Amino acid sequence: MSSGTMMGTRWLTDVQQVQWRAYLDASVRLMNALGRQLEQDSDLSLSEYEVLVQLSESPGRTMRMSQLAAEVVNSRSRLTHTVRRMEERGLVERQSCVDDGRGVNCVLTPEGFARLEEAAPGHVAAVCEHLVDRLDAEQFRTLGELMDKVGEALRES
Repeated sequence: MSSGTMMGTRWLTDVQQVQWRAYLDASVRLMNALGRQLEQDSDLSLSEYEVLVQLSESPGRTMRMSQLAAEVVNSRSRLTHTVRRMEERGLVERQSCVDDGRGVNCVLTPEGFARLEEAAPGHVAAVCEHLVDRLDAEQFRTLGELMDKVGEALRES
């Protein structure tokens, strides 16, 4: 669509369109490459890996499901399905919240932590190969700052 096709609609400039499509292409390819590496090497999806990471960094390796959904940027229903699959494989357990009977906690099991420890080196190597090593230090710092700014604005909306 060119910038003058529909009056009153804000369209991307030609340069912005090129940049936007480059972002889309690279981000999808990056997530696909990282997901493939995890599946092949660790039999984990990217979303399962993220759940393991979040739980491993939480006090008692435990998080409320609602908080976990917010941290992994997933809907509660989608997270519930992911956690159910992980629970069937012994990676996590769901438990009632002690302080709130309506809440449910997700707890990282020793098996889940061991799987994370096995998967992390390969995942980090893939992140470095496909992203970190493609940029110089200043570019990577700038990318982090820019994406943090976008993420912050989206969390506030």
